[in-house]
Amino acid sequence: MSTDDRLTVTTGIARLHAAPALAGPGRFGLVTNHTGVLPGLRPAAPALLAAGAPLVALFGPEHGLHGTGQAGEGETARTDPDTGLPVHDTYRCDGERLDKLLIDSGVDALVHDLQDIGARYYTYVWTMFDLMVSAARNGIRFVVADRPNPLGGLVSEGPLLEPAWASFVGRAPIPVRHGLTCGELARYLNASAVPRAAGRAADLTVIQALGWRRAMDTAATGLPWIAPSPNIPTPATATVYPGTCLFEGTNLSEGRGTTQPFEIVGAPYLDARFVPALAELGLPGVHFRELRFVPAFHKHAGRPLRGVQLHVTDRAAFAPVRTAVAMLATLRRLYPDDFAWHTPDGGTERTGHRHFVDLLWGSDRLRRAVDAGDDTLPLCDPPAPPGRWAGDDALLYP
Repeated sequence: MSTDDRLTVTTGIARLHAAPALAGPGRFGLVTNHTGVLPGLRPAAPALLAAGAPLVALFGPEHGLHGTGQAGEGETARTDPDTGLPVHDTYRCDGERLDKLLIDSGVDALVHDLQDIGARYYTYVWTMFDLMVSAARNGIRFVVADRPNPLGGLVSEGPLLEPAWASFVGRAPIPVRHGLTCGELARYLNASAVPRAAGRAADLTVIQALGWRRAMDTAATGLPWIAPSPNIPTPATATVYPGTCLFEGTNLSEGRGTTQPFEIVGAPYLDARFVPALAELGLPGVHFRELRFVPAFHKHAGRPLRGVQLHVTDRAAFAPVRTAVAMLATLRRLYPDDFAWHTPDGGTERTGHRHFVDLLWGSDRLRRAVDAGDDTLPLCDPPAPPGRWAGDDALLYP
């Protein structure tokens, strides 16, 4: 049996490959990376060219077209050796620079095909948003070749971002775990945030993924898992990431520099009290296991750390955001003299810089509640259907 025979879901890019006219008239650029594959794992860009699609340029996000860049990096190649097409690095490019890049590329439309993981912090969503805004300003059509949300689409979790805290880890008010596909997010943002930023909505088309249902996880789709970035290696990583990414805003290692980023966190100052304190919280769908590890790079590189691994035992019950918030409150309570918030430039709260966790959370409410020893649970409403915040008009799948 071939891989194609086992597929439950047909992605938007597979539908475009079968019928290039779905992108509309004119020449188009493809916003993609190594996750942009067809059934059988054939890279989409050369396959589209072979199918006669008028593809004339490639646009890469954070981590680059081939996914080799670490966090905060793109790639430097200007031509794709497999297709001969020009490659435009969009990372850290917005406003007039992005407008010029699109105009100079000569495209009539942009087709977006990136595998999101369902969390507001993940920058592929905001690459899509920035390009939608630029496309709207410059009369360029925008097409989303949709893919499933690997966390499923039944629930959202966490607060809406407050506009004063907008950044590239959150441009517009959506929850931490949003529960939508990129196509659904594009519809929501095009009806709300894009007109405010561009003065008009984008000319948007969504090529839906056929066969996806909101209750499906990654395994149920039949689609192969491709790590969308270097530190999201497995579906298990994606499951915990909407919560444990908050540890990027602290002086704990979030497991970067190990084989289990975001599944483990640790610090030199943790001791035997931490894991039992977490177990006593009775958080649903997760067990905590004490471990030691030594990160090869990033925070505390080369230092032995004591920490914890999150073992998700029930994905339906597990609430990653609520779990991480409870962990942060426990850290502040047990280690008040050691625990500290990190800043984007690598300093800590004691250096007087702004706090990265505020950008991740979308406001300073979490940090202030943790520091004050307040009850943090009201900050984490129970997981809710995504239609509750996005509205049913944004939803495309049952």
